[in-house]
Amino acid sequence: MGRDFPDRWAVFRASALGDVTLTTGVLDWWHRTQGLRFTFITRSALAPLLAGHPAVDEVISVALDEIDGHDWWRKARRIAADCSGMGYIDLHRSLRSMALNLHWEGQTRDYPKFGLTRRLYRRFPVGFLERRLSALNVPQRYALALDATPPPVEEVRPVIHLFEAEMLGARAHLSHIGLSRPFVALHPFATHPDKAWPMGYWLSLIPLIERQGLDWIIVGKNPDHLDALDDPRNLTGRTALRETCALLAQAQALVTADSGPMHLATAVGTPVVALFGPTSKVWGFHPSGQFDTVMEQQLSCRPCSLHGSTTCSRGRECLTSIEPDEVAARLFQTLERSAGSKPLVP
Repeated sequence: MGRDFPDRWAVFRASALGDVTLTTGVLDWWHRTQGLRFTFITRSALAPLLAGHPAVDEVISVALDEIDGHDWWRKARRIAADCSGMGYIDLHRSLRSMALNLHWEGQTRDYPKFGLTRRLYRRFPVGFLERRLSALNVPQRYALALDATPPPVEEVRPVIHLFEAEMLGARAHLSHIGLSRPFVALHPFATHPDKAWPMGYWLSLIPLIERQGLDWIIVGKNPDHLDALDDPRNLTGRTALRETCALLAQAQALVTADSGPMHLATAVGTPVVALFGPTSKVWGFHPSGQFDTVMEQQLSCRPCSLHGSTTCSRGRECLTSIEPDEVAARLFQTLERSAGSKPLVP
């Protein structure tokens, strides 16, 4: 018996970096199991994430001002017309994605966002709500747009397909800044300041890494770029998106807050040590790699926010109570567990 939906689909996820990254493993899963192919619609800045993806035929890049502007309704109508004959998968579920939905002439699908359950859990963090939210991570929820049952976590793990030239370019960059030892990548930033581990803690973590004979680099684009650390290994704001991915692919591990680069590292097979403060694993956005680990404190005020935008009145105790030596110990445990999974030289 044949299936009752098309072989080609247009997928919409406009932002943010981590959310778009989390779609990549789901596209790969649908391609492997059902032979589906995709046109992906996203912000121009995030379009490079889909380069080289074996299931993606085309990326429709939309500028941020187009998505947020008054012309989006007309732009959505043109996109729907250009994708005539395809189904439409809404992995954003917002007013912007609804505009595409209303214009679409073919089949449309979306995914369970668990919005009401999340709101209830923030107010009433009781066990049955936590179990419902924790049962599926975000890629598994995405997969339910087409699948009747959620796939295993490892089957929808994000994946970024890097080209050989990009890997060679990353190695050359590392050599240029003097790295010859195995190294750890650090991402000290977060979109919302209250999700970020204190900068002083990062500066204390670096010598703990060096004492283990490891080197380090700092990646990210946050304007708060550790001016106090005048070092060629501080690459803040100096690498494009795919170059950052290629550098992460060379690292032995990444230490980061709850952030987009956290998912980039998982997508290139690099173990992650993630520090969660106002957000929580229960939201489903945690890293899903084989050796990935999340550090979070059990406090009555957590989680206080879905994305970390809530201003903290308790001095960010959820993050300040995670000490650099604890992070270093978890990092070294992760490196021991993942030994042999990464190359030993940049």
